[in-house]
Amino acid sequence: MRVAFVVNDLQLSGGVGVVVEHARQLTRHHGFAVELVLAREQAEPEWGFRGLADVPVHGMERARGGDYDVVVATWWETVGPALELPARRHAYFIQSLEDRFYRPHEAQRLAAALTHDIPLHVITEARWIAETLEAMAPGRRCLYVRNGIAKDVFTPPAAPTVRGDGEPLRILVEGNPEVWFKGVPEALAATRAMTAPHTVTTVTPSDPLPQRELAAAYADADVVLKLSRVEGMSGPPLEGFHMGATCVVTGVTGHEEFVVHGENGLVVEWDDARGTARALDLLARDRALLHRLRWGALATAKGWPSWEQQGTVMAAALREIARRPALPGGRFDARLLAELRGGIERHALVAAERDRLRWRLAPVLAAERALERPAVRWLVRPARRGWGAARRRVRR
Repeated sequence: MRVAFVVNDLQLSGGVGVVVEHARQLTRHHGFAVELVLAREQAEPEWGFRGLADVPVHGMERARGGDYDVVVATWWETVGPALELPARRHAYFIQSLEDRFYRPHEAQRLAAALTHDIPLHVITEARWIAETLEAMAPGRRCLYVRNGIAKDVFTPPAAPTVRGDGEPLRILVEGNPEVWFKGVPEALAATRAMTAPHTVTTVTPSDPLPQRELAAAYADADVVLKLSRVEGMSGPPLEGFHMGATCVVTGVTGHEEFVVHGENGLVVEWDDARGTARALDLLARDRALLHRLRWGALATAKGWPSWEQQGTVMAAALREIARRPALPGGRFDARLLAELRGGIERHALVAAERDRLRWRLAPVLAAERALERPAVRWLVRPARRGWGAARRRVRR
């Protein structure tokens, strides 16, 4: 079977890593001819995803000449390009409801939401996504393919490391602090509100770690602290489970795939730094609870499937899509999405120019506001009178 996964780029991201891993498994173990197709030219060098060298990577121009059994969009911006490619079936691998990655005033939010209504075969990584999409479109049947874990990298220990009573709680915070929904500033604020001794390790895209170094960082942690507002199925806490750490997370969508409050982790509220700090202080002081949660996390990890197992499930899902009737998503949708995306990009350029002009005018506007203050107006009144008299003399 010949399959193309259309990606926006190959930069460091959890979602792209999932796609690359599935492509690798299908190529190596299931006899699929898989290609990664870049929906647009890539401005930055690609991240060194594990197994990327096993999968051919092409641009759209070459892919338009292909003949695919299934073409799979992997992000809302790739739906239009995916529909441009010749294929017997088109599908959409949805890793979250992607409109939620944008704030309500952002134009991309509407465009991302529209792609979920296009009639395409759907594969998804979390039950909540499948249930939501099926409720939105009665008659739609999504195929559920959980994310696997690289068990050769994130290898569960026989037992969690025992910490002494006097040792500080070791906390790991993962995520991009510049992405509003990842909750990194909120997580760091919660650690600052703690009273118990603790250490904090941060892992961010600005200083990324190769997978084996990341696994070592998880192994050195007691708790993975993740306060996201939007997720599909958050990977870092699950990776931490595999290395013997528990987690403190918000009740974000997807956490229910593997987190059970009080059994393998703790679930806290959003925007509650003090409540989160109290949960962390509890784990720092109650070492029996911490140890029990870490044992529960290890049990969850040992029962979680590997990428090899989930590659088999993805292969079965793609074969099922090939057997299903073709759906009427087509070139009209591709043209509509291309025009919509072009409009969004033009809007972004206008907004950037507006912000640049605002920045340049900021000192002038600040000076005008200062001159309108009563105290300043009184001080500059003589100068204004003199300026007015000078202007009258010039007119004469």
